Amino acid sequence: MGATLGPDVRDEPDRAVSAPALPLYLVRHCQATGQEPDAPLTLAGTAQAERLADLLESHGITRIVSSPYARAIQSIAPLAARLRIAVETDDRLIERMLSATPMGDWRDHLRVGFAYLDYRVGDGESSRSAMARATAALATARRHAHGPVAVVTHGNLLALLLRQIDGRCGFPEWERFTNPDVYRVTASHATQPFERLWT
Repeated sequence: MGATLGPDVRDEPDRAVSAPALPLYLVRHCQATGQEPDAPLTLAGTAQAERLADLLESHGITRIVSSPYARAIQSIAPLAARLRIAVETDDRLIERMLSATPMGDWRDHLRVGFAYLDYRVGDGESSRSAMARATAALATARRHAHGPVAVVTHGNLLALLLRQIDGRCGFPEWERFTNPDVYRVTASHATQPFERLWT
């Protein structure tokens, strides 16, 4: 299994994402039983989904767009039910495929992927490619939205989205993510375009 580094050396992402005018809530899914697309939430994850709904219910969310993976949809289902909003799915929000083959040292490869955005393992996806599709998904989610939008995705892709927004999120920040996690993206301050809401 080969790894390609690409031409960039610790480069910064293309700043194609500016903070949206409407608040955007980026959500990482709750605790799940596995990494497979159909892996459901654990019992603890199901309880977390209710807490997630408690947190977001009062934020005026008018649209919910989610990764089609079961753990993402189940994480946001309680909020959707309370707000009586349908959960739309977008395949571009699935987790980045680091490698088509399981790797014991996957964390090392993930770390390199934050520093070298074109780094790719075998048939895996580079950070830059994942950022591009996720950014396009956000643009679609915001289109025709009449209020705040919740977008449900996965850990690596969430970190890459935050990195795309202001360039600061990397491997150390990804390591501190929790299941679930929530970040509100706003245009209120250029030096602080997003804030963490989940505690």
